[in-house]
Amino acid sequence: MRILLDSHTALWWMDDPKKIKKEAREAIANPDNQVYLSAASVWELGLKRAKGKLKLPDNFAELLRVDGVDELPFTHAHATRSLTLPPIHGDPFDRALIAQCQTESLHFATRDQFAPEYQIAILPI
Repeated sequence: MRILLDSHTALWWMDDPKKIKKEAREAIANPDNQVYLSAASVWELGLKRAKGKLKLPDNFAELLRVDGVDELPFTHAHATRSLTLPPIHGDPFDRALIAQCQTESLHFATRDQFAPEYQIAILPI
């Protein structure tokens, strides 16, 4: 399985994995699965950190990489796809992640209530 962590999922994975359902924790920890963190999430979390809304180490993305989470670049194809999504979700970062899931055939590890409406595979957390 190929899994894209939503931004809140990445935070919980680093800070308190027990906030994530057991089945999802097992899928994320399974070395047979490919787990990704989007560059868009790094940007989003970094902006929130800079505004004082989150306490994160400077190297949070690197800490996730060491834990087996791979980087997923945000490409022109992803950006173009995000622009064509129906207006179900207004958050540009969530739209970016949904576009990546559609383009790359990824399971989205999220609790986002709107994500399933985009007909993507969801890994409920």
